[in-house]
Amino acid sequence: MKTRDRRHGLVLVNTGEGKGKSSSALGVVFRAAGWGLKVCVIQFIKGQWQTGEQKAATHFDNIEWHALGDGFTWDTKNPEQDIKTSREIWDFSKQKILSEEFDVVVLDEINYCCGYNWISGEEIADFIRNRKPGWLHLVLTGRNAPPEVIEVADTVTEMTLIKHAYEQGIMAEQGIEF
Repeated sequence: MKTRDRRHGLVLVNTGEGKGKSSSALGVVFRAAGWGLKVCVIQFIKGQWQTGEQKAATHFDNIEWHALGDGFTWDTKNPEQDIKTSREIWDFSKQKILSEEFDVVVLDEINYCCGYNWISGEEIADFIRNRKPGWLHLVLTGRNAPPEVIEVADTVTEMTLIKHAYEQGIMAEQGIEF
């Protein structure tokens, strides 16, 4: 395994309208954990939903998991609270990144916060450019990734929606969506 002084920390962005942004990031989480890297997952939106991947992460002593959001906030009745929560999670995320405790950090659904103008893309991009440790891998997920974040990323993947079971009236299925 490459030591930190020999590692080029990548910035990955998973965005787009299609399914699989978080799932792809969590594949990175388990791959990295399997190699013994220390991983931190910070979820901006999902809140206290219990998910299969969060349950699976408990089997690893090198994955730290934080589901911190207020839930699916696009139906919000309190946008000021959503902004406050997002800002607090962003501050917490920066602390975790700067702690140098982790090799991989996933900021799950942070791009949504940018799409709603709760956190600016330029602020995130500036932090990545100027503060992120050079050896740390950082993964950002969610629709509407801001152009500034896309610009500083090493790899950007756009998930394209072609067809989704929800369009056929099939609700989220355990083991597939959560």
